[in-house]
Parts: sequence; structure tokens; C-alpha cells
Amino acid sequence: MEIEIVWFVLTLCIAGAVAGITSGLFGNGGGFVVVPALLAVFPFFSPSSDDLVKVAIGTSLASIVVSSVRSVMAHRRRGAVDFDVLKSWSIWIILGVIGGLAIANNTSATGLTMVFAGGVFLYSIYFLFPNQVVRPGMSFSMPTGIGKAALAFVVGGFSALLGIGGGTPTVITMVMCKRTIQQAVATAAGVGFLIGLPGALGFLLMENEASSSMPFGTVGFINIPALIAVSIGSIMTAPIGASMAHKFSEKMLKRLFGIYLVIISVSMFTKAM
Repeated sequence: MEIEIVWFVLTLCIAGAVAGITSGLFGNGGGFVVVPALLAVFPFFSPSSDDLVKVAIGTSLASIVVSSVRSVMAHRRRGAVDFDVLKSWSIWIILGVIGGLAIANNTSATGLTMVFAGGVFLYSIYFLFPNQVVRPGMSFSMPTGIGKAALAFVVGGFSALLGIGGGTPTVITMVMCKRTIQQAVATAAGVGFLIGLPGALGFLLMENEASSSMPFGTVGFINIPALIAVSIGSIMTAPIGASMAHKFSEKMLKRLFGIYLVIISVSMFTKAM
């Protein structure tokens, strides 16, 4: 049992480390790494339960709060975070998260898994073909009014369902609106915090009728030991990702991450079916 616990913690620390790097590099909060890792690890340490996917999503959102704060702090030192965007989007993002939580609370485990798999596949398209999604030469102004409210609301709601930080659509939007990739990634990390905090609180307070079959240390739909292990890993590596975002070309890294997302999407669809 002690050896199993060591492997449990070590695996989650590694997942957190990778999540921290991707948060700092792409501004995506790390949920794409954390949720699959938790779903792979939890069954070895608890009875099989349909609600494990909710625990994975809730714990991922909680870990995003930590990794996003660390990433924002690293980017802020470089003056890259657009706090005006964060302030103007915040209320709509939070309202979207509330909507996403309501859907998650009334959706079956299979349904949530399918939503996650489909969402991951959609996101992989951007990472595999970034120039087709954000075409060179295309430029717009930052959305305002109803457009801004709708975009922020959808980002918040969809991200809460997937357990991610909403970084990718934020980055796409800001790059298309003539912002630098560094500023887009830095601001997206802040969006992750706006999604992660209310999202984590929502999953924490959700009624868990199968609490006796949940992994040890689960409160509501957040696993505290996993949160600590993942957070330790992400705290250590988020500045590394932020530094990489300012130093290296992202083309190959995006392609590799896109391939990873396709693999995760296929495996999750298979799991759900």
C-alpha cells in the first residue's frame, strides 16, 4: 500500500509538472494534462465509479487556480499581462462557469466524458493547424459589447465542463486582434484563474452521493491529495513554460501538443463507449 501511495503521488506530481509547463507556454491552464492523468490514476486507488470524471474535472479546475497564479506572476514581471481584458471579461466568464457547473451537475459521467473528448478534439485542430485557424494577415479589434459578453460566457462555460483554463480561445482571440503571442498567453493564464476559482468552488460544493466510493481525501468532487501533488508540480514548472513562451518558436511544440490531444480524445471516446 505504501508503495502504491508513493507511485500515486509521484505520478500526479509529474502530471502537475507537465501541466505547469503547458500553462506557462500556451496559457491553457494544464487541464488537458491533469484530467486524463487523474482518470488514469484514480481507478487504481479507489473502486470504479462513474463519478470519477467529475472528481478529475473538479480537481483539475482547483489545480488551475494554483498554476494560473504562478504563471501570471511570471508573465507579470515581463509586463505581458493585459489586466484590462481580464477585468472587462471577468463577470461574463464567471457567469459562464456557473452555467457550465449547472450542466455538469446534471450530466451523466458518460456524457461528461464525451463532452471532454469532443472538446479536446476541437482544441487539437488549433494546435495542429494554427495557421488555418489564425490566418496570417487576418486582424480584428478586441470584441466589445454583446460579442465580448458572448465570447467570455462561452469560454467560461465550456472550460468549466472540460476542467480546463480557457487559454486556447483566449490566445486565438487576442492574436487575431493584433496582440503579441506573449501577451495573449500571459493574459490567458489570468483567464484560467477566473475560470478555475469559481469552477473549483462549484465542484467542491456539489453534493456527492457516492462519496464512500471516491478516492481517499475527496471533498465534494475535489481530491485534496491529488490537488496538492499536482499543484506542487505545476508551481515548480509554470515559470519554465512562461520563459519558453518568450524564447522559443512554438510551431513544433504546438504540433506535438496537438498530436497528444488527438490521442487523448480518441482514448476518451473509447472509454465512454
